[in-house]
Amino acid sequence: MKIYDFMKHRKLWFTISGALIAIGLIFAIINGGLNFGIDFTGGTSIQANMGKDFSIEDVRAIIEPLDKEAVITYAGNDNEMALVKTKVAFTVEQQGQVVQSFKDKFNLEQTNIQFETIGPTIGNELKRQAVLALLLANLGILIYVSFRFEWKFGVAAIVALIHDVAMMLVVYAVLQIPVNVSFIAAILTIVGYSINDTIVVFDRIRENKKLAKRVDPYKLVNESTSQTMARSINTSLTTLITILALYILGVPAIRDFALPLIVGILSGTYSSIFIASPMWVFLKERIKSHQTA
Repeated sequence: MKIYDFMKHRKLWFTISGALIAIGLIFAIINGGLNFGIDFTGGTSIQANMGKDFSIEDVRAIIEPLDKEAVITYAGNDNEMALVKTKVAFTVEQQGQVVQSFKDKFNLEQTNIQFETIGPTIGNELKRQAVLALLLANLGILIYVSFRFEWKFGVAAIVALIHDVAMMLVVYAVLQIPVNVSFIAAILTIVGYSINDTIVVFDRIRENKKLAKRVDPYKLVNESTSQTMARSINTSLTTLITILALYILGVPAIRDFALPLIVGILSGTYSSIFIASPMWVFLKERIKSHQTA
């Protein structure tokens, strides 16, 4: 088996990740932050069952006078439903205006149009719950990995997970993709997926460390990562193919969940190989240097 020198270019791996995160931060500042969807900002969701083919532009002409930033997509198995999400909470009068416009344009009955309004208070509560869930998940992982291995492994694993979440945020900040509940669910899914991949590498490091207690950390990481790299890539590749199929063939709701999963899987594979283990070596060196001093 060929041993790759991952540690030789560890500064390059960190620099690439840092540069991408910086780019995402710049775009977030330029765009005024992430593009939070209706689930977080509050607004109105409209679902209209057309029962026939229709044009998104015709629907947009009805909604734009009330909200120019509304997101309009096809829905349903045959794309015969219109799904509209606005960042403006429509009043009863505005809802009546929309219903009348749909009747005039598409000859729809009122029963074919459904409204759902989400208040800003609910959106803020959802933000707090999402952040709390992410913090609790990372805390649980830190405790488990520290208990199973050692605390330096736990800290390195958390750094890799923060890296993965940051990469997902970078993509959403640059492309201004709406952040919704599906995104939060995808983040928690990726946190579990990525830590599983990282633990496989850490477990191999621990096994090799037992066989040669005085081995150089650089050599130990290179050998262990090389031994598990094929497994990491193959596992991620098979999962990625499935998620890509869901994204290409799925309905909009499935795509909202599949897109962050795709980004997370790619980032998780990268961090498991190039971030987690080098970070563990970095921590060991810092602690050793501090003790020596």
